[in-house]
Amino acid sequence: MKKFLFVASLVMLSLSANAQKAAGSFTFQPKVGLNIARNTDTEGSDPRLGLAIGTELEYQIRDKFSVAAGFIYSMQGLRQSGETGYGYATATYKLDYINLPIVFNAYVYKGLALKFGVQPGFNISSKVTFTMDGNTSTGALSGMDVRLFDLSIPVGISYEMKSGIVFDARYNIGVTKIYDARYYNSYTDQYETLDSRNCVVQLTVGYKFNL
Repeated sequence: MKKFLFVASLVMLSLSANAQKAAGSFTFQPKVGLNIARNTDTEGSDPRLGLAIGTELEYQIRDKFSVAAGFIYSMQGLRQSGETGYGYATATYKLDYINLPIVFNAYVYKGLALKFGVQPGFNISSKVTFTMDGNTSTGALSGMDVRLFDLSIPVGISYEMKSGIVFDARYNIGVTKIYDARYYNSYTDQYETLDSRNCVVQLTVGYKFNL
């Protein structure tokens, strides 16, 4: 019985997986999903949950290799909570980007691809929202100038169904610093730039159209 279920599962997987695209073909994929975002140097913080939405154009180089370029609106940042002199408060740092991922795909099985690439991004909005005692206020990131340009390394995996639906999971590893903010380091006796980088888990679902 176990062997039958195992074989049946393999058959269903092979039926649901999409055949590889022919070399030289293009596909277009609108996609939407969830970001689980935080900054690298902030201990004890919580992730900010945000939207990721955009499109991706993929070119099939060979049967098992392709390259894709995307345009993604990405809500990033982090959340911090704790006691203050006035009560318990939550601060949500909202850093929104337009990201342009360029990703190489290696199809290791029908519809299953491993991903690696580079992702330049541009900050389009930066603010902080404070919530305390049921009251919420939003303002600028005082004293923390957010850099316009951001660079990340996306790695991940995707699975394409026969129907054209694509499930994608990526981890975007921040390379460049987020802020221009400087602080005094008593150990080095000098002012240093805050070493904070984006790190984002991105889960999306999309649909591929053949061009």
